[in-house]
Amino acid sequence: MKAALALEDGTYVEGRAFGAEREGLGEIVFCTSMTGYVEALTDPSYKGQILMMTYPLIGNYGVSREDFESDGVKVEGFVVKELCKKPSNWRSEKSVDELLKEYNVPGIEGVDTRMLTRKIRIYGSMKAAIGVGDVEKEDLIRKAVEQPFIGDVDLVDKVCVREVKRMESGGDLEVVLVDCGIKMSIARQLLKRGVNLTIVPYNYPAKKIMEMNPDGVFISNGPGDPARVKSTIETIRKLAGQIPMAGICLGHQLTALALGAKTFKLKFGHHGSNQPVKDFETGRVFISSQNHNFAVDEKTLPANVEVTQINLNDHTVEGIIHKDFPLITVQYHPEAGPGPHDTYFFFDRFIDMVKEYR
Repeated sequence: MKAALALEDGTYVEGRAFGAEREGLGEIVFCTSMTGYVEALTDPSYKGQILMMTYPLIGNYGVSREDFESDGVKVEGFVVKELCKKPSNWRSEKSVDELLKEYNVPGIEGVDTRMLTRKIRIYGSMKAAIGVGDVEKEDLIRKAVEQPFIGDVDLVDKVCVREVKRMESGGDLEVVLVDCGIKMSIARQLLKRGVNLTIVPYNYPAKKIMEMNPDGVFISNGPGDPARVKSTIETIRKLAGQIPMAGICLGHQLTALALGAKTFKLKFGHHGSNQPVKDFETGRVFISSQNHNFAVDEKTLPANVEVTQINLNDHTVEGIIHKDFPLITVQYHPEAGPGPHDTYFFFDRFIDMVKEYR
């Protein structure tokens, strides 16, 4: 079946449909990972976005539920150059086409993803629309243009837990994990380190968190504009200094906002598993997995907050630490779903910090 992709600047390309036979609307972003498409498709941070892979052949090793980062596909649409119809891997349970059909998400293949990536790099991320079947060009472009700007949509509420959830490791450390759209690899890394998790919704009050008497608090990743997640910002503001805290990705941005800093939207975001980050403490440069559209404005950070890491591509803030109380955050994804594994040490730092102040 035919399909088409339209961007808000009037770009219109035709290709072949796969996945659900329905329309998809969202902000189009490109991901530079060569593998890990299952993790990307199920990452709640991609909610509200149409995901495009820069690597040309996608789906060759199929889909394994073991690789899911949430309870299902979270992207609004999927764009690839060439889709593998017959995956070959001993772990494979289904194809990407079958996965997207299961979760009612449309896809398009056979388009020039290189051209589209270059356009986004030059002009920035854009609103986009996928149409399936007999599509009217001007109608699809209009739908791309008229949809809401992603920064005006409350996305966290669409992907977080609704009620308190418990995950036990058998260890003796108790951590409250504030779910803004958590990747399950984060929970798995903490559980491996002997942490018992109490997962609470993003809008869970600080007072109720402290009543649980945790050893630490962890703020998860998630989608959208951090400035819109005011309830979590307020929770962090009230908890900061009372208990050891850490944040990842959106959690990093929310923590910076709670401390008085500002955030801004990146031109085309960081999406992929090959982002170079420099750590100032060790001087080491490591490769990280990232997925975010917003960043912390370094110039607005208060004097008692120190930048610990930067992105070597655009020098944006990748990590902060508070000088006066136990609080650390990073912008990248140290849980490395799907990889690389260079940054697992962040979880060890958090555990050491929790034990020190226990």
